[in-house]
Amino acid sequence: MESFESERAPLPRNMIENSMFEEEPDVVDLAKESPSYPIDSDDVVYEPRSSRLLVRGLGENDLDEDEEDYESSARLLGMSFMNRSSNQRSAASSYTRQQHSGSCTKPSTKTMVAGVLILVLLASLVMVIYFVPGCTFTRNGCLKTNSSMDSIYPISTSGELFPWTELRLPPSVHPVHYNISLHPNLTNMTFQGSVSILVEVLHETKNIVLHSSDMNITKATFENKEVHVLEYKPWQQIAIKFPEELKKGQYVLNINYTANLSNSYDGFYNSSYVDTNGTKRVLAATQFEPLAARKAFPCFDEPAFKSTFTIKMTRERKYISLSNMPKVKTTDLKNGLQEDEFEKSVKMSTYLVAFIVAEFISVSKNVSKTTVSVYAVPDKKDQVQYALETAGKLLDFYNTFFENDYPLSKLDLVAIPDFLAGAMENWGLITFRETTLLVGSNSSSIDKQLVTSVIAHELAHQWFGNLVTMRWWNDLWLNEGFATYMQYMSIETVFPDLDIDTEFLNVRFKALGKDALNSSHPVSTVVSTPEQVEEMFDSVSYEKGASILLMLNTTLKDGQFRKGVIEYLQKYNLSNTESEDLWNSLSQVSKQNLSVSEMMNTWTVQKGFPLVTVKRNGTRVTLTQEHFLLNAENSTDSSSLWHIPLTYVNDSCNHLSSCKQVFHLKNKTATLKLSSQVKWLKFNFRSDGFYIVQYDEEGWSDLISALKEDVNVLSSKDKAALINNIFALSRSDKVTFRQVLNLTDYIRNETATAPLTEALFQLGQIYRLLDKRSELNLASRMTSYIDEHFGSLMKNQSWNLESSVSKMTLRSALLEMACSLDIGDCRTQAKSLFDQWISNMTTQIPSDLMRTVFKVAAQTDEGWGKLLETYKHSINDPEKRKTLQALASTQDVRKIIWILQNSLDGSVIQTQEFPLVINTICKNFAGYLYAWDFVKENWDKIIQKFPVGSFAIQSIIMSATSQFSTKTHLIEAQNFFSSLGTKGSQMRIVQEAIETIKLNMRWMDNNLNTLQRWL
Repeated sequence: MESFESERAPLPRNMIENSMFEEEPDVVDLAKESPSYPIDSDDVVYEPRSSRLLVRGLGENDLDEDEEDYESSARLLGMSFMNRSSNQRSAASSYTRQQHSGSCTKPSTKTMVAGVLILVLLASLVMVIYFVPGCTFTRNGCLKTNSSMDSIYPISTSGELFPWTELRLPPSVHPVHYNISLHPNLTNMTFQGSVSILVEVLHETKNIVLHSSDMNITKATFENKEVHVLEYKPWQQIAIKFPEELKKGQYVLNINYTANLSNSYDGFYNSSYVDTNGTKRVLAATQFEPLAARKAFPCFDEPAFKSTFTIKMTRERKYISLSNMPKVKTTDLKNGLQEDEFEKSVKMSTYLVAFIVAEFISVSKNVSKTTVSVYAVPDKKDQVQYALETAGKLLDFYNTFFENDYPLSKLDLVAIPDFLAGAMENWGLITFRETTLLVGSNSSSIDKQLVTSVIAHELAHQWFGNLVTMRWWNDLWLNEGFATYMQYMSIETVFPDLDIDTEFLNVRFKALGKDALNSSHPVSTVVSTPEQVEEMFDSVSYEKGASILLMLNTTLKDGQFRKGVIEYLQKYNLSNTESEDLWNSLSQVSKQNLSVSEMMNTWTVQKGFPLVTVKRNGTRVTLTQEHFLLNAENSTDSSSLWHIPLTYVNDSCNHLSSCKQVFHLKNKTATLKLSSQVKWLKFNFRSDGFYIVQYDEEGWSDLISALKEDVNVLSSKDKAALINNIFALSRSDKVTFRQVLNLTDYIRNETATAPLTEALFQLGQIYRLLDKRSELNLASRMTSYIDEHFGSLMKNQSWNLESSVSKMTLRSALLEMACSLDIGDCRTQAKSLFDQWISNMTTQIPSDLMRTVFKVAAQTDEGWGKLLETYKHSINDPEKRKTLQALASTQDVRKIIWILQNSLDGSVIQTQEFPLVINTICKNFAGYLYAWDFVKENWDKIIQKFPVGSFAIQSIIMSATSQFSTKTHLIEAQNFFSSLGTKGSQMRIVQEAIETIKLNMRWMDNNLNTLQRWL
């Protein structure tokens, strides 16, 4: 699956699946671990308005007009968090300490006997409560699942004992084949279903346990005999108990049921859109990964329970239906209905099953033995051709690269108007956001880069994830890390003009930033609860997974990586695997004296990555590794060691791959011998390794001097990596910010895209921190610093159409920063271009500049109003998305509140865009506190739309909190998150948010004086 949204890059996550935004079943005991920070909401009371009041320096009663308007809006929206807080305080206040009277008397024998009996009864009652599922003695009482339940049977909805005690299904029964019949009613948004499951009993058992969620089971039979179904809703499980043990063999289980089409973005859900004639159109589509197939049909909903599927879909004549396999036949039924039947599928996991009922059009072409088709709504039929050609080329590449042809006879790519993820790799029926599949006539090469990346990612999944699937979600990276790596590798080969290398470099920097937090996790980690499964769709599984595969590929020689991958796919065809299976396949083909398993386990089973410190003394270089943490004060482990394939170049040879030298650093410390002629060293050639480097003072000085003498002495990737590394080292207090400025001084002479955009990104982060702290003088001086170092480049940028992706990437970054900070005549130029576009719609704004131009226009009432009309009526998805970002960048508080309300409600703005709206609003001073308050006050509604732990929730939380840097906001965030209980208090992203605020506080405290002196 592709996540969607990252702040630093125009491409995905997959969460690019889980990859927009950029920029992816709340049932278990979240109380098993206490957070690593104190977030007791009883310590400090949360008041929704306080964040805005304190920053603006207003007194408690000094609300300005905008504040009063917001409070009115809050009341109209039914925001109830203040009431919840006061209720909690009232409840807490009833517990008061009683005073002793100062005397006591000896009780009578009768009193003592009665007391003992009462104590026994109370103890018995406590034991009963404790062992009843869902009732533990937590702050929130019986809302949390009892963590000691592993030997106690839960109580089903009927009051009977449920015969299973674990979240994972028992291994005694496996599915062999499903026959699924579905009839969605797109008028009342319900569906009827029946499933016949051929199961195999592998071990004698008295129970069959499987998954089901939000269904009304009307009838169930086992071997044609009606059976009673038990349900335990907290674990989304159903069970059938038998009086005698089932013998080994195959049996048939039939279940009939009804359900509502989901109104969120998972399961079998309903969606709608308005066509160009103003007619509302409805459709039904699926999103099952990771845990939502159980919402469409009862099933064994775990990746290892692979099976085959035959699907039948009943529909009205005006619709078409699609599924994983080609359609076999259509049968006319009564009442004008038709039933489509699809071929029996290949063996696959339930999360890959998919079906759609909609009014779509398509174009097709044959690629090898496969019919490739692209589907979209009729209004966008002219936007599908690029995806069709791109998918054909990439399918050819993967067939050749893997030496294992795509096994199905058809491959459909479908643009869904209302879709949360970037895309989903359902076997043979890949679903996409319209933004990640459709390309209009005015789309730029950057727009095509995004679409190409998502298609490449999802096609790679047809092998990594579909053909060979991870055994359990703890190894999700085998799916997502591989698909992410292959998307960049394939595009570099098939579409070299798209400059995907720079994007992959940004992706690696993003992964380093996340993995440097103490709240990070190993690539392969323990996963048990549904929330933990959702949280695995993050930067570690995607970008770090891809990064360590790049490092391994550049370490192995003579195509050994590809040979090992081919061996892996052939050996585990249609099976499930663990990380060790991949390492074993690569080890078998490796001709080097290198244990792939030994090396790579150091990167997958422990969290984080190493900092390599380089100290040179003449010809002797001392290398030391340690776990790099931005907040080393709270380090959980200082003994971590990695097997690092350390690469380096020097002043005599530094651009070509042949210049690269390799040293395997396995121990804490090692030494390296150099020639006395070597002037300087640059480690981590092209940033292909997943680590950062700290040089001694002389090492940094030599590199900075070399860059000032010749700006092209290093490759653009190496220069970008130096900038990224030194900012990270500054955040961890390992270098002073003065040293950062020493390096960035060279940037005046830089022209390469990668180092310039990385420097802009890092300086922009600091500017926003200063701005949010109302350090107006320092923010102004930072603007001057950026103008001094980038101003001439900004001034020289063209506002005309451009074809080079690299030039467009640089231009859009420079001009967006210039207009945001009002440097030069950027805003004048942007306004002029917008006025021309409005007065003459044949005037074309270059797609890479559209967001910048629209953001400038959105600062006036007239411009904002025109952009809103454009948003409502545009059928060009890249344009529509950039328009929305511009609307959300307004400084007008009333408009900010309106766009927050409408994006969550899904009325004018689709709810799928809510994470993007929050991300955009929070970048600006005018709206970031309103967005934070809106998130807090509407949390219950938000988690109804987006699953707890999902990529969307991760994005919302980090966008809303990542620029806080004061003690007040830290306490407020801690109190809010601790108040959530099972609604999210112990999500990993909460720990990341708290840690990030503390890091911001520390950095500001340590560097404000330096900034005062040196900016």
